[in-house]
Amino acid sequence: MKTDRILLKLSGEALAGDKHQGFDEATVLEVARQVKEAVDLGKQVAVVIGGGNFWRGRTSENMDRVKADQIGMLATVMNCLYASEMFRSEGLKTRIMSPFVCGNVTELFAKDAALEALNNNEVVFFAGGTGHPYFSTDMSTVLFAVEIEADIILAGKAIDGVYDSDPKVNPNAKKYDKMQMKDIIDNQLGVIDLASAVLAMENHMPMMLFGLNDKDGILNAMTGKSNGTFIEA
Repeated sequence: MKTDRILLKLSGEALAGDKHQGFDEATVLEVARQVKEAVDLGKQVAVVIGGGNFWRGRTSENMDRVKADQIGMLATVMNCLYASEMFRSEGLKTRIMSPFVCGNVTELFAKDAALEALNNNEVVFFAGGTGHPYFSTDMSTVLFAVEIEADIILAGKAIDGVYDSDPKVNPNAKKYDKMQMKDIIDNQLGVIDLASAVLAMENHMPMMLFGLNDKDGILNAMTGKSNGTFIEA
């Protein structure tokens, strides 16, 4: 299928490497290298990054959920700022957009501006989630992918696809090469949250889950060489 405009979803933990929190420069530079190769091949790339390397949910029952989610949104802004600078060091042009005003740190998201940047070979980072609590970065991934009319969402995971059981527990777990978004919803597989899966299905937005730690995993996914799981919408 056509994969000229890509929305790449990375977890915050992906930026942390073996440290599991904060940033690991070598890990992020490797991501940047692969994305640059894809951009040099003519791919248009937008990126959403989670905030789990800094913040994940409420740390205390005494904390209001809305405030906890707002802290998570700011964590994604920090991640995008860092990744953007690492991408720039590899020779890429970048732009950071968010759904809320963030001083002069990011610019307010506008579809036309995002498309103009992508057409100019800039990597566009979508920071700050949806700008609202109770929605995960899965939701912002699908939402922005739909808005910029991406061809596909590529989601880098710790494992290389969707299995019928946990491959860490069951050595005979079967990996799916292809499945339907409806399967994700009906079986509540937890690949992405259900609300995000429904939005993707309703808007016919396909997704590929691939192993982020595989050699050239991102580049292979962007060039149609991934052995991950393709999810039809």
